[in-house]
Amino acid sequence: MELMIKKTALIWILLVLGLCTHAQTHVHVYNEQIRTLRVERVFLALTNGIVDGTDESNTLHISFDEMSHDVKMYTYRVQMMEWSTSPQEGMLKPNESLTSGEYLRGFTTRDITDYEHSFNTSREYTHYWFDFPNEDMQLTKSGNYRLTIYEDGNPDNKVADVDFCVVEPLVKMATKVRANTDIEFNGRYQQVDIELGLQEFTSRYQPSEFRLLVTQNNRLDNCVTLTQPTYIEPNRLRYINNKALIFEGGNEYHHFDAFSRFYAGTGIDRVFHEMGDYHAPLFADELTTGIYIHRFDANGRYLVNAERTNDPDTEAEYMWIYWTLPAEKPWFDGALYVGGELFHNELGLRNRMQYDNETKCYWLTALVKQGGYDYQYWFVPKNGATTMQRVDGSYWQTENEYAVYVYWRPFGERYDRLVGIQVIKSN
Repeated sequence: MELMIKKTALIWILLVLGLCTHAQTHVHVYNEQIRTLRVERVFLALTNGIVDGTDESNTLHISFDEMSHDVKMYTYRVQMMEWSTSPQEGMLKPNESLTSGEYLRGFTTRDITDYEHSFNTSREYTHYWFDFPNEDMQLTKSGNYRLTIYEDGNPDNKVADVDFCVVEPLVKMATKVRANTDIEFNGRYQQVDIELGLQEFTSRYQPSEFRLLVTQNNRLDNCVTLTQPTYIEPNRLRYINNKALIFEGGNEYHHFDAFSRFYAGTGIDRVFHEMGDYHAPLFADELTTGIYIHRFDANGRYLVNAERTNDPDTEAEYMWIYWTLPAEKPWFDGALYVGGELFHNELGLRNRMQYDNETKCYWLTALVKQGGYDYQYWFVPKNGATTMQRVDGSYWQTENEYAVYVYWRPFGERYDRLVGIQVIKSN
């Protein structure tokens, strides 16, 4: 048992230190039977005009569970996306200016044929996986893409979307994060400054042709898009002291480790088996506004892992996880969510907390696969932006991961080229 604890702790430390890859991807699941959709590897790089899947380090490994032992027929397709100006469409919409043959080489769809049933688990599930690109489908242009998984050969019966990107590095980037902002000094916020070096950018360009997307911890609810630099210099664009690039520092993520069925791991009060399922209530969290709490975290990521198994993908159990947050009264000016990649960094009904007047606490229950998970409390006002200040506070010392995406759409071009990506950590 002690060896297993040390092994699990080591795996989580490697993830925290960034030695395990973190894909800059975003997923959305439409079917409640689909669980633990993961995308391994980082964003793809366009090499010699193609991404063909021959390099494993430049390939997406996508997997998910379907909560039965019935074999389903799943198919996927890939579309190039572009920026949307309509809130109803979201940030991205399909690029209708290009045909699939202009950015996709090979077939336009492919079936998912690799799967394995869960073994010796309380809840039955089937684990599916595939790699992209592959010998049947390759990409030839940089930019944003959406991989859609659907069932029974019916594109209208989609179960999940995976948004990812392909980069062709054409610009040099220098990004830094500082606590000194126009709002306050060493307070609740972090300022991101960005410089683009275009010395080796051989094509002619206009500064207005560039668009930047900046994310914090792979979230989209508080991401920022920029279309105009602060300063324009010869062969350099600078985005300095831009108020749009001031982010809440927030606080470090909470963490729980549900790798064991037999005893409570970090953050877990107890583990028990009842009515055919495992249950793992977490220790109640506390309102800690006004106090910065240093914790080593993985910036919202999670890791599937289970003790006494040879293959956690098919032998890990699904557990009911219970969150509780005591509060004397509910907040009527907005809604509270449990945030993190275990909920795909989304704000929806599956991770929205409810308030119990009898126990005077917020609560949430979710079915989660065994492993180690980070999470935060996000408050969304009725007429405002997501904030972490309501529960955990916000501090300039907090270690966050920022990703900067640089898109270039020259005059007359029909798609957004992704010409640079940089990922940095504050502090």
